[in-house]
Amino acid sequence: MSTHAKRERLLLADLLEQAGPDAPTLCEGWRTRDLAAHVVVRERRPDAAGGLLLNVLRTRLDQAMAEYTAKPYEELIQLIRTGPPKMSVYAVKQIDEAANAVEFYVHAEDVRRAQPDWSPRELDPVFSDSLWARLEKLARLTGRKSPVGLVLRRPNGQTAVAHKGTPVVTVTGEPGELTLFCFGRQEAAHVELDGDKTAVARLTQAQLGI
Repeated sequence: MSTHAKRERLLLADLLEQAGPDAPTLCEGWRTRDLAAHVVVRERRPDAAGGLLLNVLRTRLDQAMAEYTAKPYEELIQLIRTGPPKMSVYAVKQIDEAANAVEFYVHAEDVRRAQPDWSPRELDPVFSDSLWARLEKLARLTGRKSPVGLVLRRPNGQTAVAHKGTPVVTVTGEPGELTLFCFGRQEAAHVELDGDKTAVARLTQAQLGI
């Protein structure tokens, strides 16, 4: 059984702890305390977490976020490390891996790459392949708002179409970097963009992600 989600969970908790509650993140408008609260609400308040996708639940999500951001920061960190309650769908290992490996990887980089002295970390090949497999499935969803055609390419030549259209921009990078790009962290992702200059500029400013 793969443990990428568990590893990224613990890394995220460590990074949040080291950064403290008021450090910047790549999530616009969020400090580390807000990011920690988001992770906990997503796992422990399914009644409110739906507000991430459904406007009808937005008020409930805002209330839950306010409740958890008010908690001691150390408690939030511990809740992340502990993981979801036993009755949560995320307590099922297969679901945890499918839903959280990417989630925690992206948020760990949200913390790391918002710091002035960050440097890319080298991912093991198995994890990179896992991220690519997930990205292939999610590419059309994350790229649906792209204003231009969007093709993702690994250095080994594997490609995935994230959005059909013209002109086309091809984004080349390792799976982890492509994942960050497709989840709206375009400026922080180490990738190469090939295409019309205007199209590239439009893509880098687009609201990608789920």
